[in-house]
Amino acid sequence: MKQALTALVLLAALGSAFAQAQPPAAPGTTSAPAAPAATAAPEPAAGGIRSQNIFEVKPEASADPNYANQSNGERMKVQPGNNAPMWRQVGQGVTGYSSLPKSQAPEAGNLIQPFVQYPGSRFTNAGEAWRQVRNDWIIPYGAALLFVVLLALAIFYFTRGPIRLHGHETGRKIERFTPFERATHWSNATAFVTLALSGIVMAFGKFFLMPWMGATLFGWIAYALKNVHNFVGPLFVVTTVFMVFTFIRDNLPRAGDLKWLARFGGLFGGREVPSHRFNAGEKVVFWGGVLFLGLFVIGSGLFLDKLLPGFVYTRGEMQVAHMVHGVATLLMMAMIMGHIYIGTLGMTGAFKAMRTGYVDETWAREHHELWYDDIAAGKIPAQRTVPAGSTVPPAARPARPAEGTPS
Repeated sequence: MKQALTALVLLAALGSAFAQAQPPAAPGTTSAPAAPAATAAPEPAAGGIRSQNIFEVKPEASADPNYANQSNGERMKVQPGNNAPMWRQVGQGVTGYSSLPKSQAPEAGNLIQPFVQYPGSRFTNAGEAWRQVRNDWIIPYGAALLFVVLLALAIFYFTRGPIRLHGHETGRKIERFTPFERATHWSNATAFVTLALSGIVMAFGKFFLMPWMGATLFGWIAYALKNVHNFVGPLFVVTTVFMVFTFIRDNLPRAGDLKWLARFGGLFGGREVPSHRFNAGEKVVFWGGVLFLGLFVIGSGLFLDKLLPGFVYTRGEMQVAHMVHGVATLLMMAMIMGHIYIGTLGMTGAFKAMRTGYVDETWAREHHELWYDDIAAGKIPAQRTVPAGSTVPPAARPARPAEGTPS
C-alpha cells in the first residue's frame, strides 16, 4: 500500500511539472490537447525514391476542426476504414517510397498520375486525357476509316469487277520477282497481317467479339494476341528494312508518275497509263505507307516494347507513343488494304506474279508497258520462258488495246 501511494505522488509531480512547462494560452482561447509528435519516415535504401509519406493527410482535407490534432490512431477510431484522405493525396501525385532504383523505375513511388485541370479541357489528369483521346477519337474514327475503305473496295469490286487482260495470254513468261524478293515480301506481309489482326482484336474486339464469346474467353485471346503482337513486332521491323532496300531503286519517282496519278492509272476508264516496273500508285504505297508511316509505326512500337536504348519510359511518354502508334497504324492499314485488294481480287494475275514470280508477256505489256519495253530492248535483264513448240518469237509484242478501251 505504501508503494502504491508513493507511485501516485510521483505521477502527480510529473504531471504538475509538465503543465508548468507548457506556454500559457491566450486570453479567451481554449487550450487544445497537443498532437503527438509525427514519426519520422524511415530513410529509403540507396537508389530508392525519397519523398513525403503518402499516408500523411493535410489538415484542410477534413471539416473537423480538431482534424489536425488527431493522430492516425484517433482518426481510425472516429472514422474507421476511411482511406479517402490517403487516396486524395495519391490522386494529387504525392510520391511515396519505393525500393526500386530511380533510374529503372522513375515513377515507382506514384500509384497514379497527378490530377491536373488542363486549361479549356475536361481532362483531369494525363491518364484520363489519354483514355478519353483513345476511346473518343482513335477507336471510333479509326474503326470508321477501316470500314469506309473496306466498303469502298467492296463497292468497286462488285460494280467494276477485277481489272482483266484485253489481249490473250501468249504463254511466254517474264520473271517479275526473284525468289529473294518474294521471300522478303511474303515475310513482311505475314508479319504485317499478324500485327494488323492482333491489333484489331485488341482495339475493337470488346465491341464485336466479347459480347458473344464472353469476357473470360476474350480476355485469354486478347492476352495471347498481345504477346504475339509484341514478339512479331521486331520481325516486322527487320523485314521492313529488307523491303525498303530491296525495292527502293524501282520505286524512285519518274516523270510519267504525275500523269499516272492525274488519271488514276486509267482505273476508272480508258487505257491504263504506261508505267515502269512499279506504277505511281505502288510508289505512293511504298513511300507513304511502308516508309513514312512505317517509321512512326516501328519507332512507337519499339518504344512501347521498351527496346529503344537511352529513353526513360514514364507513363506519360508511353501514352504519347501509344497514340502515335495507333494513328499511324490505322492510316498504314488503310493504305495497305488498297494494295492487298489490287494484289489479290482487284487485278487478274497480280497474285500469281508474287506467288510464282512470273507474269505473261501480255500482262506485262498491258499493266507495265515501259518496263516490258525495257526488257524487250535488253535494257533490263530478266528471265524469260517460252513454252515448248511455240512458233512466236519471244520479242513479239502482244496486241495493244485501243485508246479509250475500258480497263
